[in-house]
Formats: sequence, structure tokens, C-alpha cells
Amino acid sequence: MRTLGVFNMVSLDGYFVDANGDMSWAKVDRKDPEWDQFVAGNVKGGGILVFGRKTYDLMASYWPTPAAKQNDPLVAERMNKFPKIVFSRKMDEAAWENTEVVNGDPVTEVKRMKEEPGKDMVILGSGTIVSQLTQAGLIDDYMIVVIPIAIGRGRTLFEGVRDRLNFKLKSSRAFGNGNVLLRYEPARD
Repeated sequence: MRTLGVFNMVSLDGYFVDANGDMSWAKVDRKDPEWDQFVAGNVKGGGILVFGRKTYDLMASYWPTPAAKQNDPLVAERMNKFPKIVFSRKMDEAAWENTEVVNGDPVTEVKRMKEEPGKDMVILGSGTIVSQLTQAGLIDDYMIVVIPIAIGRGRTLFEGVRDRLNFKLKSSRAFGNGNVLLRYEPARD
């Protein structure tokens, strides 16, 4: 059975996007060789990338570009190469290579996908999808990087979750640039 994880960056005040839906604040360049090594190791893992349409549009507008290939060659190579799924009720096809568009209900579709053989999946960004799949109990692993910046307003990663949910800390890791990786799994009572 496949697993589904989330990898997201949040501001110190708890937002994954700012009030305008922008995530660029998370890419503030704080030189740290340990962080760079972690990011490079993370993109070597493989798997299937999962996006909602808004995050997909943001990622597809950057990673296939020459600027991405120049600024982050390893990450750009992997982002472009990895298989991708985008949940969208409006899109019929995707221009970014190796992308499958899924028009169905994310909860129903992810339940089906998790039962199929294949590579594990990880959601990047995509707060609406994260909250829907969290509420349905379909996410197995939460990798949240807290970035030491306050942005004042925005959207939380769990916006729309109706019920109180408990999580169990699996691990944590602090980096020299101030970023902190927190890894959680659902606390199953």
C-alpha cells in the first residue's frame, strides 16, 4: 500500500502562503550547507508529487524555466522528472511534463491511489488538498519546515479542518539557518 506525505514550509506565525497566496517568502536565501544538503537529499527520494491546481500553476511556472535550472539545477531536474498529479476540476490537460490531471474528488481518488501498487506520494503546498485529506485521515506523514519569518497574514495549512486532530512527533531537526523540520504522524488512538 502506498503512503501519502505532506512536505510544506510554514512561517513562524503559522502560514504556508501569505495573504496574496505567495510562497516566495519561504525561499529567502540564508546560506547553510547543512540545509542545502538536506534539500538535495530530499529531492533524490523519488515518489509522486501531488498538487492542487493553484500550487501546480505556481510550480509549473517556475521549475521548467531556465532560471530554475540555473538557480537550483538538481531540484529543477527532479521536479521536472518526477511524476506529478494535479487535482483540478477545471484543467483537462497539463503542459508540465510527467503530469496527470485528476478531475475527481481528491478524497475518493487518493483512497483509490493508496490501494494501488506504486511509488509513495507527497503533497507540496496545496493547503486545500492538505486540509481535505487530513480531515479524511488519508495523510500518513507530515514534514513541516518552520521558516524563521513572520508574514502577518495568510492561510494556514489546516484551514478548513473541522475536527480537532492530534499528531505524534516522529522527529525534529534544527538547521543553522534557523529552519526547523518537524515530522509528525497522525496520533491514532
